Amino acid sequence: MFLIIKMNNSHDTLLEKLKKYSDTPAYPFHMPGHKRLFGDDSLPYRIDITEIAGFDDLHDPTGIIKRIEQKIAEVFHSEHAFMLINGSTGGLLAAISAVTEIGDTIIVARNCHKSVYNAVMIRSLNAEYVYPPTDENGICGSIDPESVVDAINENPTAKAVVLTSPTYEGVVSDIASISKICHIKNIPLIVDGAHGAHLPFCSFGVKGEPIRSGADIVISSLHKTLPALTQTAAAFLNSKLVSCDEFRKYLEVYQTSSPSYPLMASVEICVDSVGTMDNEFAEYERRLNEFSEKMRQLQHLRLLCHHNSCYSYDKSKIVILTNRANINGTEIMRRLREEYQLELEMAYPTYAIAMTGVCDSEDGFLRLSDALFRIDKGLRYEEKPPFPPLPHPKKANRKDGEVGQQRSIYAYPPGIPIAAAGEIFGEAERRYVEELLLAGVTVRNA
Repeated sequence: MFLIIKMNNSHDTLLEKLKKYSDTPAYPFHMPGHKRLFGDDSLPYRIDITEIAGFDDLHDPTGIIKRIEQKIAEVFHSEHAFMLINGSTGGLLAAISAVTEIGDTIIVARNCHKSVYNAVMIRSLNAEYVYPPTDENGICGSIDPESVVDAINENPTAKAVVLTSPTYEGVVSDIASISKICHIKNIPLIVDGAHGAHLPFCSFGVKGEPIRSGADIVISSLHKTLPALTQTAAAFLNSKLVSCDEFRKYLEVYQTSSPSYPLMASVEICVDSVGTMDNEFAEYERRLNEFSEKMRQLQHLRLLCHHNSCYSYDKSKIVILTNRANINGTEIMRRLREEYQLELEMAYPTYAIAMTGVCDSEDGFLRLSDALFRIDKGLRYEEKPPFPPLPHPKKANRKDGEVGQQRSIYAYPPGIPIAAAGEIFGEAERRYVEELLLAGVTVRNA
């Protein structure tokens, strides 16, 4: 159902240049080792090159890659854009490093992805947390702007505020208000918008799309919800508080020095396409709306979009709640996979997530709705206690002889530390992990 629409311009796209080059007799006495001669067309060996003449350099773009980044900025309505081929992870590491010195303090929403905590570890930062509210399903809500005010007042030397919006579950925070709060104190706001790359092109009524709401740095994973290859993302800078040169310097630290040209070509195709897909996004929203209304007829399962009280919500995330039925999220995920050949994104004890995007078909939505109705018909009501909220682990005080975690403990996905490195794994954290393991959720220690 998805058509690639080429933009009218006087330059070849990166993919066109790669294809033309692969048809020349030029012999590659350079990386990569397959020499464009190995294998067949099942993998893109023939267009997989290194930084040779005429193909620009991701870390110092002056030609075609610079034009791609300018196009990304134009399509997403940002002052500056940077192409990422190490996912949002590399962008978040670079963003935090670009605004801090070793040992600085930053304010972090406690439900941030583990990559934020890795940046804290790498830079030896002091992380002071703001905690989102948690509902009966254990789902974190929007960050309260007043909690950011309090955190800044308590930590006046903080060098940045970092939060996630939208979250894995589609919860959106009031970015406009939070950014104003930060800017009064000249503190940059970094938003992990990995799950919101589609929002600039949707009319969901989502308030708080971070690029246009005043955030200084926004990191978006193009591959999560837009038609780009896995591992591709983009970073957006709209700030006088952050140096573009400093940010690019750290991108070079955290991204490979041998960037993939097929990945970068997929970014260009993605951005060229979504900028002209008004009709496709309108159809996508129609399918989502019809699916959402149909799901109101479920008797035991429910959708989070019908039962949330957050600041704003991204309904492209189909969060199937199981807290009032005799089934859990991991069982829903298993049954959809084994009985209906539908593979979901993730599952937690009280919910499972079907992640959607503009490339989802009418048939896909029909198959999911039919499967959920069939499963729902065989369920019964079951009273369940509220799932415990995300723990508030204590930081280890070495002066008192306390020993914290050497590594973070987290369920992946979503990759939010239950106890981060340097924190104490206490009774609340142990009970939380037990609940996850009991429901069949994988918990990692890394």
